[in-house]
Formats: sequence, structure tokens, C-alpha cells
Amino acid sequence: MIEIKNLTKYYKDFCAVDNINLKVSKGEILGLLGPNGAGKTTTLRMLTGYFKPSAGSIKVDKFHLPENMIQIKSLIGYLPESAPLYHNMLVYDYLEYVAKIKGIDDREKRHDRFLKLSEICGLSSIMAKPISDLSKGLKQRVGIAHAMMTDPEILILDEPTSGLDPNQIAEIRDIIRTIGKEKTIVFSTHILSEAEATCDRIAIINKGRIVADDTTSNLKQSLEQDSIIKLSLQGASVEEAHTLLSNISSEIHIQHTEPSEKDMISFEIRGKNNKNIRSRIYLKIKETDWIICEFVKESQALEKVFQTLTKEVK
Repeated sequence: MIEIKNLTKYYKDFCAVDNINLKVSKGEILGLLGPNGAGKTTTLRMLTGYFKPSAGSIKVDKFHLPENMIQIKSLIGYLPESAPLYHNMLVYDYLEYVAKIKGIDDREKRHDRFLKLSEICGLSSIMAKPISDLSKGLKQRVGIAHAMMTDPEILILDEPTSGLDPNQIAEIRDIIRTIGKEKTIVFSTHILSEAEATCDRIAIINKGRIVADDTTSNLKQSLEQDSIIKLSLQGASVEEAHTLLSNISSEIHIQHTEPSEKDMISFEIRGKNNKNIRSRIYLKIKETDWIICEFVKESQALEKVFQTLTKEVK
């Protein structure tokens, strides 16, 4: 659906986007994740035709930028970080104004579209309210309805949850997931939990470069790292259990931790990400009469991946 090749953008001598390559499949939700100033907004503005690239190419469906600008813009709905709303208008009047600008002249078609957008974005209770009276979360919903007015195949959202409270973030996330069942969505964010909860795939951008591009689970597994195993036992002393675990491998570090219940002992076991270690621990304990109450490998948090990949790029 979208293919970006060697995309580069300079502002005088500053390289904001540095030779990036990216593909987005039809029906996919892609999160463009990166710290502030990483090049996310510049990338999206080139993708939507608002900025001209310094080099590289953008293909949307069968069309190329900038040669087929009009055709590409007809395929894309775009919501910038600051939603372009007229605060002195009622929500209904504003949407009608947008619909007319976008060429929906038939009154019945506009009405049907408003009903659909009202359902998707949860606008039915605020249609008669001035936009100035709305919370930021509700204004973002109106902005999404604006971007979706012509029922585009692709939705581009720049930091759609920036500045929202947790409840508003969850509401916008639900809207994105609902739209993503039928549309291709690309949205930028620096909120890690947002990307993890919403996206099919994440591209991490740092200093204008794509430093990772994969599913969340694959990104977590991609780094060579220490695994952490939480183990709780009944029927053993701390000394006995520590001795048994130490004899399994010299490459693991064992730390006694506070158990959740009085009759248990607990450990945190760290070592290289090795599936064999877990099996060996289980089989050794199975030879005893101890009871395993907890035996969990902690997955790497996306925050760790993000911190590692957005360090200084040489």
C-alpha cells in the first residue's frame, strides 16, 4: 500500500530524515515510534505531500509523489498533531463545512457520513456543542472524523494521543483499532505503551534513521540480553535451593527475594537468554519433593528496547 525508498529531508544543512526505507501493507497499523525530534512528523508530512523530499521516493498504491499528488491525497486522511479545528463552530457545522470542502455536496450523503463518523468516533452527544467547549480528547475525536470524512483508504495520525489523560488515550486507542479493521493506519507516537497496545508493527526512528522495524514481540526478542526468571518454592530452605540452582550453571546469577507468602522462598534468576536454563531448572527441582509455586520468565519491556535502540547513533 505504501512504499518509501531512500527518503531524505534536509532543512538547510540539518538532516531531519536520513535515507529511510519503509513498507506498509494494506490493512496494517504501523506505529512510527521515536523520541521528540527524531523525524517522525517530517516523515509523515512528506508522506502526505505537505513537504517535498530532498531525495528518495514515495509510492502510495500505484501512485508516486509528487507526480500523482491529487490521486494520493484522495487516498489519505491526515490528522496533524494540532487538529485544525474552528473553535467558534458547532461540531455539526464544522463537519458539514469540512464535507462541503471535500466535495460531498449531496445532503443525504453528508448525513449518512456524519452518522457513520459519529458512531466510529463517539460524537453523537456533542454534535450541537461548540468546539471551544470540548476537552482535548473530544477535539481529537472531531479531528479524526475530519480526517475520515471522505472514507480514505489510509489514515495518517501525528501524535494522536499527545497531551491526553489515560482515559482519553484509551478512547482514542479504541477508535484507532476500530478504524484499523478496515483501513491502513500510520501514526506517530513517543508513548511506548500506546504503540505496543495498538500497532501490528512498530518502526523505531532515531535521529532521522529507522533503527528497528518489526512486531513488538520480535523487537523484544531481537536484543541479546539477560533473561529474568521468577521462582518461588515450598518445602525447601533458602540454602538448599540456592545450592541446587548454583550447580545448574555457572552463568546464572541467583538472588533471594521477598516471597509473597510466609511458607515460600523466592528467587530472581538472571542469565543469558537461554531456553535450556529454564528446562534444566525445572528438571532439577522435579527430582526433589519441593513444590513450584511460581516459575515465570519476565519478558523484556518495550521501554528497554526503545532505550537501547535510541541511544546515540554513530
